[in-house]
Amino acid sequence: MLNNVSVQGRFTADPELKTTQSGKSVTSFTLANDQNYKENAVNWLDCVAWGKQAEFITKYFKKGSQAIIQGTLQTRQYEDKNGNKRKVTEVVVNQSYFATTKRENATERAANEPQQEYEPATAEDFTVDSEDDLPF
Repeated sequence: MLNNVSVQGRFTADPELKTTQSGKSVTSFTLANDQNYKENAVNWLDCVAWGKQAEFITKYFKKGSQAIIQGTLQTRQYEDKNGNKRKVTEVVVNQSYFATTKRENATERAANEPQQEYEPATAEDFTVDSEDDLPF
């Protein structure tokens, strides 16, 4: 049977790398995906990545980063803390790609980082006391 998903969206939070008891890396995250046919409608897609893919995602993607993911749909059941049965459908990520250029990615990161104040350089910063100080 065919089970293949390709989705583009933005991370709703910074993905966090976790490790299972057996030592395998895992991250769970949500992607916000706009519905093109409805105004202001968004799909909230739960995703999970394992191993090297989880490590890659947590290293290179942050809240607001745009990504393309490919994987499969998985439905699983579990019991919550209160003993209630729960069911979740999620995308199990096989591949992830940057959906923006390197420059756009750097611009997004810079916009989210606190700005530092720098003092402008003056002529004294570039004076040489003697020719012995020259590197050539």
